[in-house]
Parts: sequence; structure tokens; C-alpha cells
Amino acid sequence: MFKSITVAGIDTAKAKLDIAVFGQAECWQVENAHSGWQSLGARLLNAGIVRVGIEATGGYERGVVAHLRALGFEVLVLQPMQVKAHASKHGRRAKNDKIDAQLIAECAADLEMPDIAPDKRLEALAPATTYLEQIEDDITRLKIRLEHVEERRVRRIIEADITRLKARRSSEMARILDGLRAHADLARRFELVASVDGIGARTALAIVVRMPELGRISREQAAALAGLAPFDDDSGKRKGQRYIAGGRARLRRSLYAAAFPASSRWNRALVDLYQRLIARNKPHRLALVACARKLLIFANAVVQRDRPWEPNLAA
Repeated sequence: MFKSITVAGIDTAKAKLDIAVFGQAECWQVENAHSGWQSLGARLLNAGIVRVGIEATGGYERGVVAHLRALGFEVLVLQPMQVKAHASKHGRRAKNDKIDAQLIAECAADLEMPDIAPDKRLEALAPATTYLEQIEDDITRLKIRLEHVEERRVRRIIEADITRLKARRSSEMARILDGLRAHADLARRFELVASVDGIGARTALAIVVRMPELGRISREQAAALAGLAPFDDDSGKRKGQRYIAGGRARLRRSLYAAAFPASSRWNRALVDLYQRLIARNKPHRLALVACARKLLIFANAVVQRDRPWEPNLAA
């Protein structure tokens, strides 16, 4: 555990930030804007804070995270499931903004995180990747709507919207790839990940941007960060079904989408894995999760070894 007095926790809302230092009863609040971030940074520096924990809140935390990292703080962006698990472990049920800030500080102090500095180049590409995913969601919704429309005029409007969004998707993806390829090391990382059978350019982009730690962490850490590590649910003689929870939802979603075609055709190792699990009466969804986890492990392995994919790497 980190020395508690050097760790602070921040509960984030759209308009405000609630802050607590682990081991201290006092909590305070600042505006979630540049003036508030400046005040917060100065106070944390004066207090000798080294590490700051903050819970991911859909983007409201990005500004303060960037500001604090620029000041030299070690900022841990925690997934909601991590904080919830910590609260459950210690029997915490009460909840308000101040309590949440204290809980986040405790969780940040308790964690052993890989000592890997954030990559500002990938952080800059993350919002564009999110926008790309939102465009894809819009296309999917329109396609579903089209299935239930018979009137020709309305069908033409929806089809035109789909065509327009597909063109925007292509241009946005090209722009993100240009951003990656502007840096030789990121371009190499992308090529290595895309070399894995079953990982196309779209999935490789998501993996590289959403997991900057790739190639510098263990396979177990990679699976846990993506929320693809299986948790036990056993009690006494009962053996419960393993489940996944927490992690980086957008990355996990991209991997899960790639797992089905990869385990159906493109990656021999995943085809065999999927068939073995189904033969053991495992549910289809569980088998796909296992294949998604393997895809990420393969991606981590090729980057670690700095060698393109070879089928024998699956071993």
C-alpha cells in the first residue's frame, strides 16, 4: 500500500470535484474547470500529495487528469467496478460525494499499478476513437430502424443517412490512423497488433489507442485492464460460473466484436478454443469472452516480442 498521507481521491461530477486525502477527515470541493484545477493542484502540491485516484466518469475527469499529470502527479483513473469492489471488500455501504472521494483515495492507496507513464499521443487520439465508435453505433441503429420501414421515401432518407455516416466513419478512421503513423513506434505497434489473425485494422486501432500499456504488462494484467479476466464465484462445494466485470468497456466491446469472426474462421487457435469450450457445454457467450481474452493476449505477446504474428505464438 502507498503511504496514505501522500494519496488523494477525487469524486468527479460535471460541475464540481470533491477531494479527500486518505487518512484525513477533511474534504473540500472545487469547480470542475481550469480555475478549480489550478487551485486543486496548488493545494495538493502544498500537502505533499504524490498519487491521485479519480474515478472514470465518461469524460468529465479528462481535464483535471491532464492538468494534474502535467504538474507531475501520478494519476490513477480507476474504473467504477474497482472502487465498488474496494467498498464491498471493506463493508462500505454509505454513499455521498465526500464518502466517495475518501473511498477513491483508499482504493488508490491500496492498488499496485504498473509503473507506466501515460502516453499523451494516445490520450489525444482517444476522443477521436470514441467519436468513431459513436458513428458506428449510429449506423447500427439506422440499419435496425430500416428493417422496420416500408415507405420508400423514408427508406431513401435512412439509406442516405447510412451512406453519409459510412463515409464519415472512413474519413475519421483514416485521420486516426494518420495520427498513429506519424510516430514510428506507434506505427510499429499498430502493424504488430494488426498482424494477429482475426484482428483487423479497426480492432487493432482500438487496442493500440485504448491500451497504451500493451507489450509492457503481463497477460493477466492486460486481461484485467480490459475487464476480460474471469472471476471465481465459488462457495463451499458449489462451483459457480466464472464471470467478468469492470475494466475498459470500449476496448472490451471492440475485442468481443472481433472474437466471433476470429473464432469462426480467421484464427485457427481461436477456432479450436471455441470448439473445445462448446464441446464441454460452455455457453456461447462464455466461449466468445474466452476468445476475446485470447485475442488481447496475442496482441500483447506480439508487441512484447516485437515480432509479427505466427500461429505457433498461440502456444
